[in-house]
Amino acid sequence: MPRLGATAILGAMAAHPDQFRDPSRIEQNRIETGGLANLDARSREIFRRIVESYLANGEPVGSRHLSRILPMQLSPASVRNVMQDLEELGLVYAPHTSAGRLPTEIGLRFFVDALLQIGDLTEDERGRIETQVRAASRDRSFEGVLSEATSLLSGLTRGASVVVANKENARLKQIEFVRLEPERALAVLVGEDGSVENRIVATPRDLPPSALQEAANYLNARIRGRTLTEVRDEIEASRNAAQAELDELTARLVDAGLASWAGLGSHSPQLIVRGQSNLLEDLTAVQDLERIRLLFNDLETKTEVIDLLSRAESGEGVRIFIGSENKLFSLSGSSMIAAPFHDEQRRIVGVLGVIGPTRLNYARIVPMVDYTAKMVARIVGGG
Repeated sequence: MPRLGATAILGAMAAHPDQFRDPSRIEQNRIETGGLANLDARSREIFRRIVESYLANGEPVGSRHLSRILPMQLSPASVRNVMQDLEELGLVYAPHTSAGRLPTEIGLRFFVDALLQIGDLTEDERGRIETQVRAASRDRSFEGVLSEATSLLSGLTRGASVVVANKENARLKQIEFVRLEPERALAVLVGEDGSVENRIVATPRDLPPSALQEAANYLNARIRGRTLTEVRDEIEASRNAAQAELDELTARLVDAGLASWAGLGSHSPQLIVRGQSNLLEDLTAVQDLERIRLLFNDLETKTEVIDLLSRAESGEGVRIFIGSENKLFSLSGSSMIAAPFHDEQRRIVGVLGVIGPTRLNYARIVPMVDYTAKMVARIVGGG
């Protein structure tokens, strides 16, 4: 299987400024500029074996076992000395007396950024992702494509998958107004992906019935195939012409219709979460169950999940968030691998990712998230 250096895929990950105010990030920066840069090949190999053992089975690894599997001849005593050095650097720790070592969150971050080798997807995996995402695009709305992508990722990775997308990026098709009461009307909003939303909008009491049709005609002549942002920018730019073409009451209804699509200015993104039950597999201890309970609580905090996903928009390619580097997972000690997807103008329209324990199979999941995001981007861009 072809293997790529971590920097090839993760090199574009721009660190979020908030992370550098986190004590763990400050400590990591100190380590990276100090002893870590001076680690010799032997120390790096021992550290890599400790991390890979943890990612494989979650268990601490001891010096005797390491001395048997290392590619160089080292006694258990020599391995213990190296492990002690790694512990003093903050890269590993002993969960209890006389135990082997596990990586710390700082150690995991160093491994991901400097030592992780990313495996490529097989042709079968690429084919499955492309086939299922394209099939969903033919039969379902944009939201359906996102739902299929998250379900697909959770099945492939055995983690919880998440996606967030801003509805302002949806392409519009049609809008109609139906009067309900003297001061209320129903705005029926149809997207090009087949999605339909109904919103209640306030109307002036003295608005004539003809104004509802006039406002709908005015918007429908301008919205087809465009996003809400594009339509609002055009109408704002031609505000004087619009006021000349429409009377004041109808112009107010046009504004109300645009606001209804935008959620009255809330800009609330759509969040989809799939595969939480996968996280209940492979639990080995009571503390694992407690960690998953805390993670479920994290996933219920939708605002913070959306905020964390949005941080993945700050750079191209895949972003990896580990444990207490972000406040959302500070208690559950979880990780998230996320990647943005774009429309045909290369504008970011959403982010998808996988959430699980810190011992996620990063080498396998990173390319899965990356390729799925690219496939969703092709669908969004009409590719």
